[in-house]
Amino acid sequence: MSRPEAVVTLRRATAPDAASAADVWLRSFAAALPTVVSPRSGDEVRAHFREVVVPLRETWIAEAADGGGTVGVMVLNGSLLSQLYLDPDWRGRGIGDRFVALAKERSPEGLSLWTFQVNKPAHRFYERHGFVAVEYTDGSGNEEREPDVRYEWRP
Repeated sequence: MSRPEAVVTLRRATAPDAASAADVWLRSFAAALPTVVSPRSGDEVRAHFREVVVPLRETWIAEAADGGGTVGVMVLNGSLLSQLYLDPDWRGRGIGDRFVALAKERSPEGLSLWTFQVNKPAHRFYERHGFVAVEYTDGSGNEEREPDVRYEWRP
């Protein structure tokens, strides 16, 4: 049974959004990747969002129209779709689709991204949006030391 489309607004994150964006990231990471050990504590993730992600990257959030706060976060770093995380209760409601459409609009020449090999739902999601797996690694190049895969989308 599919869930109803979410009524959300996508907008650029500002400094006051850093904490709620980090909290979405933390909840989503824990739910989607229970076997992956995060190398950062919750406080370190919040500091990273506050000091690096929101001020230095093109960070977007999805806000629930019903006053439910931040329910998704997407981070672009040039043509790298570096993060796309949704609150677990808001998955399957079209927010990720909207984020990917926005990313393609912002980077019409193409996008790349990394996801962990264990995250099969993410593979299906990105492949549905035209991304193709182009590289598999043993994880030695990421903080988590978790095997990953690089995807690319070209128009």
